[in-house]
Amino acid sequence: MNANQASASTSGTDLLADIDPAEFWDDSTAAARSYVSPAPDEGVIAQVQAELGYRLPRSYISMMRRHNGGLLRRSCASANSRTTWADDHVAINGIFGIDRRLEHSLCGATGSQFWIDEWGYPALGVYFADCPSAGHDMIALDYRGCGRDGEPQVVHVDQEWDYKITVLAENFAQFVRSLRAEEDFEL
Repeated sequence: MNANQASASTSGTDLLADIDPAEFWDDSTAAARSYVSPAPDEGVIAQVQAELGYRLPRSYISMMRRHNGGLLRRSCASANSRTTWADDHVAINGIFGIDRRLEHSLCGATGSQFWIDEWGYPALGVYFADCPSAGHDMIALDYRGCGRDGEPQVVHVDQEWDYKITVLAENFAQFVRSLRAEEDFEL
């Protein structure tokens, strides 16, 4: 992917401009230490996309420019089928920022490629969010149906159930808008 493609991926309407960062992100010390990176510039975005081999969704890039990764306040997403976490949802710790320096960033020590190489997760796209299970399930941008430059679905991949894949949202913006508080689900 070249710099022009990276730049083109950041143009257009910001589908998540109305999301209040103070209500969405948990800005604790732990989050700042291992998840939150400085806002990415065009160069960092281009480098990370080249390393990953995928064009990141415009909505993801736009959100990371305002707050580059972190832990979530609304940390649960509905699932249409049972997962190892619950009958009707999955829990998410945090979203990885566009960076390589922090452990929990897209190209960091426990970034997307780590889960494929070290844990055997399927190479279906970009693993961008972790779950409370300490690696036994992950959230990914799934490019299998759209190609490396398309608009990926967001999926839950469950290592405990032979890497079962459950679609959570048709795109990243829809995924972000679907997140709810844990209290909204019966456990």
